[in-house]
Amino acid sequence: MFDVMRIPAFKDNYIWLLRKGASAVVVDPGDADPVLEVLDREKLVLDSILITHHHKDHQGGVVRLLERSAVPVFGPAQESITGRTHALSGGECVSLTSLGATMQVIAVPGHTLGHLAYYGHGCLFCGDTLFAGGCGRLFEGSPAQMHDSLTRLASLPDDTLVYCAHEYTEANLRFALAVEPGNRSLMTRANEVAVCRAKGMATIPSTLAVEKATNPFLRCKIPEVRMAARARGASAEDEVAVFAEIREWKNTF
Repeated sequence: MFDVMRIPAFKDNYIWLLRKGASAVVVDPGDADPVLEVLDREKLVLDSILITHHHKDHQGGVVRLLERSAVPVFGPAQESITGRTHALSGGECVSLTSLGATMQVIAVPGHTLGHLAYYGHGCLFCGDTLFAGGCGRLFEGSPAQMHDSLTRLASLPDDTLVYCAHEYTEANLRFALAVEPGNRSLMTRANEVAVCRAKGMATIPSTLAVEKATNPFLRCKIPEVRMAARARGASAEDEVAVFAEIREWKNTF
């Protein structure tokens, strides 16, 4: 089994580095500098790069990393990914031989149309689709697409570790409490996260079990979430309509 290292980047991004022995795989290297620093410090050899979507803060460091090592770059076939060598659409498996690992590729359109997630060995690298306590904005996809993508991710085992790409948890949980103020699990989580952030600690990874208990975007069938959406003007009570209303609410929260 590989270890996962968190590499902070920019204001609130996380680049994920998977390592086993001296081998490393990097997920969404938006900035090369912190990745190169870790590779040099830990005496690691970059083996491959996984990209979830085309936004610059997820692929901006690829060119400089390839200058160091000409490694395979896996990314969405539908999107413009700098240096991509392997175009993926979802449903494939990526063999990370140096880690002794295989990752399933899951198509999760919504934040962007070609967005991918990578799942394997109990770990989910989901970019900007599922966040701790929230989900990504719909820059390109529809509410129906994003809801379907989140439902697909929520069907993975409860103990799956969720490695999203941003430290948005505290703000996401403030919104979640506005949607579902009576959720005791959510209140407990919000308090724990506030303590972590006050100490400068990361709140990621979470687990799918925690997300399903506290993340409003995975709880669109829950009566309190439906009521909150209806109070905001949702025209229907089906899960997509509820999701669309609370996602729009979050945009201006």
